[in-house]
Amino acid sequence: MNLNQIHNVYFIGIGGIGMSALARYFQNIGKNVSGYDKTPTTLTDELIAGGMNIHFEDNIGLIPADYYVENTLVIITPAVPISHSEWNYFLERDYVVKKRAEVLGIITKDTFCFAVAGTHGKTTTSSILGHIMYESGADVTAFLGGIVENYHSNLIGSGKTITVVEADEFDRSFLHLYPNIACITSMDADHLDIYGDASAIEETFREFADKVEDKTKLFVPKGLLLEALTIGIDEESTFKAFNIRIENGFYVFDVQTPSEIIKNLQFGLPGRHNLMNALMALAMAKTYGTPTESIAKALASFKGIQRRFSYQIKSDRLVYIDDYAHHPTEINAVHQAVSELYPNQKVLAIFQPHLFSRTKDFADDFAKSLSQFDEVILLDIYPARELPMEGITSSWLLSKMENNHKKLVSKDALISAILESDAKIIVTIGAGDIGELVPKIKEALS
Repeated sequence: MNLNQIHNVYFIGIGGIGMSALARYFQNIGKNVSGYDKTPTTLTDELIAGGMNIHFEDNIGLIPADYYVENTLVIITPAVPISHSEWNYFLERDYVVKKRAEVLGIITKDTFCFAVAGTHGKTTTSSILGHIMYESGADVTAFLGGIVENYHSNLIGSGKTITVVEADEFDRSFLHLYPNIACITSMDADHLDIYGDASAIEETFREFADKVEDKTKLFVPKGLLLEALTIGIDEESTFKAFNIRIENGFYVFDVQTPSEIIKNLQFGLPGRHNLMNALMALAMAKTYGTPTESIAKALASFKGIQRRFSYQIKSDRLVYIDDYAHHPTEINAVHQAVSELYPNQKVLAIFQPHLFSRTKDFADDFAKSLSQFDEVILLDIYPARELPMEGITSSWLLSKMENNHKKLVSKDALISAILESDAKIIVTIGAGDIGELVPKIKEALS
């Protein structure tokens, strides 16, 4: 498929974080961009303000009249149901209809592609790497799954020859990519509604790893059983971070690479998991040939990603952090970071479970992760693309938690429940619409 012959790009599910990055990309290269989404969000507001025509009703009458078969590409998200009338309109008229991952594959095929895979850490690692490449002057475009604070966007750069992409395992999407340098940050069980079991996920990650023929261009954490170069913290690996300390809220550390020791690197995102993400990005950039000074400067200036340990309030009286964590491993990482930064302080965690299937598959692990916090408020499960499952509820999850300070609260009663707590550290956690509540919570706490 030749993208040069396409004048119009129509998105079904344009408000998704990955879809909106593609929409911005196509607008940047001069295409007409419009589309549908189920509900307005901050992200769709930004796209509309940028000149895109977006509607929120599944109505074929709202498709632009000049979007003809021969000049239009239609991109769909896997979350859209097969019964969607606009999708069927395009299929019945033989439009070119592709999934987001297929389109990323087309874009990246003719570029030098950095691909970041893994069940956790993709967005942060790819954002750090995109920032390093852009700051070093590389001709790069980075397609990201989060809004990077440095750019207020999920798209970095407008380069034509180098791409940085999140390699998403959902729906086996990442098998459409053509990576030159890649990493796999983790292979934990997730998306069991798609894969069935952990071994199927691991097999798909191995298939992705096989797309990188030169194994000196593939990176994994020490202990992940794949043929690749390794990264680690305080353990022997190809790229090793050591001599780690915290100074003025920054990690300061040294890195042993195959060719040198880099001293006194600075990085501002808290948590050992983020240190691993930074080290992974460093290893990929260094292997590409990015100068050490450029990498060091970019790591120190990276401001983080919205909804990834994102400070909303940071004062002597109160700290409020918002995080996208939606898997037990990610909740553990949030707890580790909060504990390291604020030892002996009372922490209130507010969690909105994401998907009935994920809640069911990891209920015991969720209960264990959440029980570590001093106080826990649980919201109802955010269904996203799913219908309810009998017996799978937040009250069922609450009953599994071994914590004397836990309660289930409705969204309407959430702010008053937060204000009743005397915790000095407050964390909102989840991948559903809890993110839309953050401004109201921040206002109430302020």
